[in-house]
Amino acid sequence: MTPRVTISPEAIAIVNDLKGRFGELMFHQSGGCCDGSQPMCFEKGDFKVGGSDVCIGTIEGSEFWMSKDQFEYWKYTQLHIHVAKGRGSSFSLEIPMGVRFLTQSRLFTEAELADLEPLRFSES
Repeated sequence: MTPRVTISPEAIAIVNDLKGRFGELMFHQSGGCCDGSQPMCFEKGDFKVGGSDVCIGTIEGSEFWMSKDQFEYWKYTQLHIHVAKGRGSSFSLEIPMGVRFLTQSRLFTEAELADLEPLRFSES
């Protein structure tokens, strides 16, 4: 199956460092608050997902959520999470490390669209 979200090796290293410090993690794609539209990393459960959120997949064992409204704009794209040097202005866990997670996207091919990983919805 084609994943809806992938992660770079550099971002994997940051995620694993954060897991060592905080335990299980989760991601939520920000819809424009604080530092624009960026993936935000939290300790699992610290960001309350609800009926307006959808889980589009996992990266390094961490659920990756976004609002249903935002997903409607991005449902034909694969998200690729990577990391860049520089301090963002969000509440994401990596910010004190002097890096920030960033999202790149590309359109799915027709073959990929026919073979996408299923979505999960919040139980709230």
